[in-house]
Parts: sequence; C-alpha cells; structure tokens
Amino acid sequence: MKNKYTAALLFCFVSLSVFSQVRLKLYGNYAFDDGVDSYYSNTDYYNGTIKGGLLWGGGIQYRLNPNYGIELLYLRQDTDAPVEYYDVFIKHTKVDLGINHIMLAGERAIPLANEKIEPYGGLMAGMSIISMKNTTNGDTGNTTKFVWGARLGTNIWVTDVVAINLQAQLLSIPQAAGGGVYFGSGGVGSSVSTYSSIYQFSLGGGLVFKLAEKSKTTNTGY
Repeated sequence: MKNKYTAALLFCFVSLSVFSQVRLKLYGNYAFDDGVDSYYSNTDYYNGTIKGGLLWGGGIQYRLNPNYGIELLYLRQDTDAPVEYYDVFIKHTKVDLGINHIMLAGERAIPLANEKIEPYGGLMAGMSIISMKNTTNGDTGNTTKFVWGARLGTNIWVTDVVAINLQAQLLSIPQAAGGGVYFGSGGVGSSVSTYSSIYQFSLGGGLVFKLAEKSKTTNTGY
C-alpha cells in the first residue's frame, strides 16, 4: 500500500514538472527592528524592541502560467527583544526569540520586453511558530500565530535556469507580542490581556532555480 502512495506522489510531481514549471528559491534578507508596546498605566505596561537580523529560508514555487505562481515557503529568524516592564519596580529583561514562518505566497509577474528582467509582486499568509526564553530567569514559552505579508521584487536571469533575486518584504504577526509572546508585567511567563502586533520590513534577495519547465514547441512550417 505504501508503495502505491509513493508511486502516486511521484507521478503527480513528475506530471507537474513536465506540464508546467517548478522553481526552487533561496532567500537571505535583513529584517529591521520593530517596536512592541502596551500601556494601561504607570504600573501596567511593557515596551520592547524586536531586534533586526538575518531572515533566511527557501521555497518551492509552482508556476500556474508564465505570469502567475504559487509558492510554499519557510523563513527563519533568530533574534532577541530587550523589554522594559513594571513588576513592583521598573524592570528590564531580554527575550531570545526563534521565529519560524510557514506560508503560502501568490505571485504576479510583470512581463517586460527584456525577458531577462522579471519584476513581480505578491501576498503571503500562513503561520508563525515563535519560541522564546527570558534570559534573566530562564522561563520559556512558545506560541503559534497567524502571519501575513507582502513583497515586491525582481528576478534577474543570468542563465536560462538561474536568476538573482532582489526584493523588499513586509511581514506582520497581528496581536503577537503580549500574552502570546509573554511580554508584560511579570516578564516572560506571565499572561497579560494586552497585545501588540509585529511589523517587520526586510530587504534582501537570493537565488532562483528552474527545476523543470514546459517544453517549447518549435514551428517547422509543416
């Protein structure tokens, strides 16, 4: 039975490869700092900064046609967030964060006369799995949140199958920092009722590889 399922999956992959185009993408972006905060009163607040750093990952894209594609991608960022909060006294801590984004992305390419240049734009949505550790007391926690994003970029094809990618990207995790990421009065490990969304802008790029492409038919005149 397992062999039958394996054969079926292999057949589907080969079919997609023959009749369309599959691309492998590798990413390396720099994500900029983003502030998170909540304020109820002088004794009920937190504020912090999710520090910028490398946002890396990859994806597999299936081209529905020459101008449209859908991609399954994974992005990872390891960073930290210095936080100030109130717990009897004003306190400070640093939270180590590991952020894993798993998303589906739609892409629309803009055709140009020069086929070596392929501008594109698209939207993304999926989930973020966030792990955290309070470096002061060792408390740990994790949460899973919805994430959405948008990006604009260009593929510059240096060969028929390899392109250099340049792009700007925005990722947002709504209502993530707070009870979900355990920032707040009491530090990591306490639950608070206020939240702050995360918005991270990044610049970077990577490489794109065409793994398979629909064969082109040559008109012989017959």
